[in-house]
Amino acid sequence: MTDGTRSTPATLHDVAREAGVSLATASRTLNGSTRKVNEQYRTRVLEAAARLDYSPNLSAQAVARGASTTVALLVADIADPYFSSIAAGVVAEADLERLIVTMAATQRDPERELELVRALRGQRPRVMILASSRRTDEPTDGPLAEELAAYERAGGRVVLISRNEYDLRTVLLDNRAGAAALATALVELGYRRFAVVTAGEGLRTARDRLAGFREGLAAAGIELRDDDVVRGEFTRDGGYEATTALLERGLDGVEAVFAVNDVMAVGALSAIRDAGLEPGVDLAVAGFDDIATVRDVTPPLTTVRVPLEQIGRRALRLALDDADASGREPSAAAPDAVPTEVVVRASTPGPRRR
Repeated sequence: MTDGTRSTPATLHDVAREAGVSLATASRTLNGSTRKVNEQYRTRVLEAAARLDYSPNLSAQAVARGASTTVALLVADIADPYFSSIAAGVVAEADLERLIVTMAATQRDPERELELVRALRGQRPRVMILASSRRTDEPTDGPLAEELAAYERAGGRVVLISRNEYDLRTVLLDNRAGAAALATALVELGYRRFAVVTAGEGLRTARDRLAGFREGLAAAGIELRDDDVVRGEFTRDGGYEATTALLERGLDGVEAVFAVNDVMAVGALSAIRDAGLEPGVDLAVAGFDDIATVRDVTPPLTTVRVPLEQIGRRALRLALDDADASGREPSAAAPDAVPTEVVVRASTPGPRRR
């Protein structure tokens, strides 16, 4: 029996000894094995664990159950509201299932993403969700696909968000259609000359949004000139610097700027203001994602609304529903792409005609 003077954490061996049962019985009781334990023994083990203030070993639970109670979420940038909103949805859905979410940031570094996936495999999470942005030509694509396939063979579930380069479950986001709809809305407001502030070459999300915006303009008979596409980092500062470069070279009739995500658009608003111009009046600005911040900036930002928390919930639900559907092939993607919606605000009031 314990004398209350223990200075080191109790082990499973201590619990088994205290309860007067085998180590296997103690393990099955506390680590969530599917093998049934005699109720009398189970009660003794739980009481012994309480007396000893024993904390279960999560790795041992993973072995006993074949999967842990954790969900691993990889994002590109924790500080980016796009990813933090998705994370909020994952956490909310995980709470309903009594699962714990662990999160890591890749910083859009494919080598780091591969390193994290390898490390996470060893922790045996029940689900791994990859929401990090990737480029179109990464040399790590092959090794990453192998790591994810190996994790799935071991019983894990992978979900990709807004990327479907692998034959795995995917929550699709139609960036292209959303950007095309935005272009149409801006043309209907009366704008005719546009510039785009976007990320460097190869980033999938930025590429698709730029392509969709071009298509929307082309449908209205408007060409987006290559000279009017300015590139920078996929961040607020990147948007500021790219817009500053655009202003320094001269607008040459440009009436509206489309920034391919909201954080770049926020940077664009600041750059316009710092140049002595009035955003929304001297130069209109639109973004993409509808993060909460853009409703409160001045002027409030026109954007494409993406239900980010819903995406996070949907990603986890897709994995768990597949895991629960015995005898059914895993889904390669959610049935439909998550819909987007153009939201017009004061940053695009319509052009002033002189």
